[in-house]
Amino acid sequence: MKSKVAQPVALICTFTWIGFIGAISFMEAWLKFRAPGVTLPIGLGIGRLVFAALNKVEWVFAVAIMISNIRTVRKIKISPFYVVAVLILILQTVWLLPALDARALLYIEAKPVPPSSLHLYFAIAEGIKFLLLLIFGIRLFKLERA
Repeated sequence: MKSKVAQPVALICTFTWIGFIGAISFMEAWLKFRAPGVTLPIGLGIGRLVFAALNKVEWVFAVAIMISNIRTVRKIKISPFYVVAVLILILQTVWLLPALDARALLYIEAKPVPPSSLHLYFAIAEGIKFLLLLIFGIRLFKLERA
């Protein structure tokens, strides 16, 4: 048996997207606060920039995957794993990231910040999106009998 990839662009974008999530959300986000001299306001300022950029890059991947699907399949027939990952991305773009950004600005300006579960929600959403994209990416491979 050999594997066949009907949508190589989607495959590349999917696994690169997974890499971005892993590197930024699961490593950079909390490691930067362990660096000497990085205060909470500085770390939050860096985080705001990095996550805003990540969000834009994620949209590029999401659109590239959809275009790849349409060009290859000749109609919109996309995996529910991808659809739910994009729905999570929409939720993050319109609600979670703006809310977290507003909280970060309050910290940076040394204003009172009420307790919140937003970071937990974001981390859970990232974990679910990561797993959905992993399943989607693996399913892009098709096994063929020789």
